[in-house]
Amino acid sequence: MTTISVVIPSYNDASFLEVCLAALAVQTRLPDEIIVVDNACTDATAAVASAAGARVIVESAHGIWPAAAAGYDAANGEVIARLDADSVPPADWLQRVDATLAAFPEVGVVTGPGDLYGCGAFLRLFGRIVYIGGYFWAVGYLLGNPPIFGSNFAMRRGVWLGAREQVHRARNDIHDDLDLSLHLDPTVSVRYEPTLRVGISARPFNTWAGMVRRVRWAWRTLLLHWPEESPWRRRAARRQLVRRSTTGHN
Repeated sequence: MTTISVVIPSYNDASFLEVCLAALAVQTRLPDEIIVVDNACTDATAAVASAAGARVIVESAHGIWPAAAAGYDAANGEVIARLDADSVPPADWLQRVDATLAAFPEVGVVTGPGDLYGCGAFLRLFGRIVYIGGYFWAVGYLLGNPPIFGSNFAMRRGVWLGAREQVHRARNDIHDDLDLSLHLDPTVSVRYEPTLRVGISARPFNTWAGMVRRVRWAWRTLLLHWPEESPWRRRAARRQLVRRSTTGHN
């Protein structure tokens, strides 16, 4: 059976992390290991993780990308799954991940959307249709394949090994999932599964400053890859790859 490591970067999110780990403990397909990356926390993150049986590693360089990358490097599983500390996966989340990758051996990454919690009905609808739905639609169009959603995805170990030296893993001012999406080899197939859903906290939308910061990170991530690694060039490369595979030309 395929082994699965779940990586959870965390910065002072002990209360959220406790809920996330409790959800992982009741999965219908249990993880083979859970890695919590303590991103120089000053709260009880490490204690909460250890009490739940997770392996704790420390990444002192602050930022979601340095923490996530350290977790991926430490993972032993054939599949590396990712949640945020405030993600709440349903009981069949890992079972769906496992089943999808088994059914589609050509797929390197499986990803799905999130549903906001801790907010009103309007913000939940906004998050589902505009924020998360818009991300998958717009970036998917630019890339020519679905982008990765950092709060809810799993990749085969070889995918990470092929990208780990290409991504901007030391940056703390860009979106790690978009950066990873932009650095995937064009041969890597990403599958979007709308039923692979997790709950995600609405706290980034509590202030305008939080929303503006996330938009700025998105633009910075795209501009960082301009023009050599722009989405348009990646889309063209993927189209050429598909055309070659269908015609049988090298």
